[in-house]
Amino acid sequence: MTGYTRSPKLLKGAIVAFRPPVPIPSVIPFQFNPESLSRTVEARSAEGEGGAETFRLSGAPKETIKVEAVLDAADDLEVQDPVVAANGLHPRLAALETLLYPQSATVIANSILMNIGTIEILPMKSPFTVFIWGRHRILPVKLSSLSITEEAYDPNLNPIRAKVAMDLAVLSYSDLRMTHPGYAMFLAHQVVKEAMATIASANSLGAVLGSDVSLL
Repeated sequence: MTGYTRSPKLLKGAIVAFRPPVPIPSVIPFQFNPESLSRTVEARSAEGEGGAETFRLSGAPKETIKVEAVLDAADDLEVQDPVVAANGLHPRLAALETLLYPQSATVIANSILMNIGTIEILPMKSPFTVFIWGRHRILPVKLSSLSITEEAYDPNLNPIRAKVAMDLAVLSYSDLRMTHPGYAMFLAHQVVKEAMATIASANSLGAVLGSDVSLL
């Protein structure tokens, strides 16, 4: 046995969260890749009716991604992982849930500032979040909502199996400042998408109409 296999290496989807000024991102890989995801893409049309306004776009489309991840502690419990044995899926769920929370340090600091009469308080920001689904989909997103269904527990009532449904709003250059890293990230994604569209396009109307004709 040489250990060689023709099976391709399976890439894992993930959500990556950046919380400046911390330089190291938090990487949350999917334990199991979801079997499917749904996407809604809505044109961002310019306001106005008729004439040139009919074909004018005000920016990149609004895109929403819905994906459901399955979490299961069975394999980790089988090998007696001490963290999972003590906490079940709490750490993995917390990694996702805290993407919707402001940092507790900021909340505490603002409470202190308000108690001493300071007018200005620190802005409570969500982390900069990136959705990774293969090499062709690396997108800046905002986690809009989570729906968590805990399906099984250990004797200490730690969840050991759960489904997490996520709604992700894709952030484009229409939503971000030019200096934001997500601006260039989305633009690069669009360039890749345009290249893919070119590959898939037919070269002439003859491919669909049976003969070369001119529509314009």
